[in-house]
Amino acid sequence: MKPRERVLVVDDEKLIRMTLRSRLEKEGYEVQEAETGAAALSLLQEEEPELVLLDYRLPDTDGIEVLRRTRELRPGVPVILMTAYSSVGSAVEAMKLGAYDYLDKPVRTDDLMATIAKALETTRLRREVQHHRSEQERLYGIANIVGRSKAMQAVLQMARKVAGSAATTVLVQGESGTGKDLVAKAIHYASSRAHEPFMNITCSALPDTLLESELFGHERGAFTDAKQQKKGLLELADGGTVFLDEIGDMGLGLQAKLLRFLEEKAFKRVGGVRDIQVDVRIIAATNRDLERAVREGAFREDLYYRLKVIPIALPPLRERREDIPELVHHFLEQFNRELKRNTRRVTPEAMACLVRYPWPGNVRELRNVIERIMILENREELDVTDLPEEIVQHQGAPSSSGEGGEDETEETSSDAPALSLELPAGGVSLRAVERELVRLALERTRGNQSRAARLLRISRDALRYKVKKFGLD
Repeated sequence: MKPRERVLVVDDEKLIRMTLRSRLEKEGYEVQEAETGAAALSLLQEEEPELVLLDYRLPDTDGIEVLRRTRELRPGVPVILMTAYSSVGSAVEAMKLGAYDYLDKPVRTDDLMATIAKALETTRLRREVQHHRSEQERLYGIANIVGRSKAMQAVLQMARKVAGSAATTVLVQGESGTGKDLVAKAIHYASSRAHEPFMNITCSALPDTLLESELFGHERGAFTDAKQQKKGLLELADGGTVFLDEIGDMGLGLQAKLLRFLEEKAFKRVGGVRDIQVDVRIIAATNRDLERAVREGAFREDLYYRLKVIPIALPPLRERREDIPELVHHFLEQFNRELKRNTRRVTPEAMACLVRYPWPGNVRELRNVIERIMILENREELDVTDLPEEIVQHQGAPSSSGEGGEDETEETSSDAPALSLELPAGGVSLRAVERELVRLALERTRGNQSRAARLLRISRDALRYKVKKFGLD
């Protein structure tokens, strides 16, 4: 059951307090009363009501002083001031001090209830926005980016410096899936712009004509479907950050208009004649080689150097393999919460496979693999058998030495003897052939998995996967 919102009524007239209590309780509010300013402030020190109804004339003080102290004690609580002695000066002073509204007595009860409802709705929305911003800062803060490798620490150090600077253009480069958007959000939420909007758009997702309208806005009648004026992202994000993802795919014509904005901090809406000034930080990102694009004439050289004032290069996951175990555990925790699972660990063999794999899709691919596994499995421990076969089979990096110090890496000798097999007339299951070969290798090596893996030209981790897959012991 939703708790009732509490209203503090401060008035020295008992009849008024009783009348207001009766109506407020009928509307579903919980009511507290105080007949003096001192009593009201004492209550405010102990508890926080959702709203204060405050009389201007009190026996021990005036409402303006109580309002001033209320704003100090409970700055988020709306105050509605009521008075039978209204004046322009007192009304102006009350509003300057942060009163939500200033009403003349006698107050029509229906009007008062409507004002209270509106004030409480405004407060709820403000708290929701504040909670959302706090949650965004918690989720996307620099401290939440996983990576203890030297390469990632250098990136995070640069992000902190940029966030604390007055830099208005940043260029983040890296392969797809490396987390360029996370770095952009981390810079925004660690900066003085954190309480202003963060707007993002993917430049490759829209044709240039529509992208221009989305960025700069348009005037009514600027083109066929422009039935009303529209503000663009740059205007809406005034004071905050605009993240332009995949900027390497932006057309040359629009690049020129973006360059003008970066140079002059002003733009015109599509179809407009008036310059609009805004203060935004532009963070551009791309997985393309912009220097090469400049040489090929696909990207403006002047825009490239204007964006590259602060360059940040994100390393691919294969170049920071030491971060993989930490990333895996980070995603385990995340999907335990989201999918209501209880997976606590990954076996050393499975982790070795994950570290060895080159991850062409980078961190995004690793995240997707962990998510898929946890959707399909609900165990405390993930093993090699839970991993996709392409990850288990990959032999791109050496694994640790195995039993008796024997090398467990895949042998790729080109002079390995050819295997002669006969295909039965009725056909045969490829799975059955693979199972039989694994069984024969284990039989020949008397169960020594390292030697059996060498015979089959696979790693010991891959052999263990197949042993479990085929139910061999």
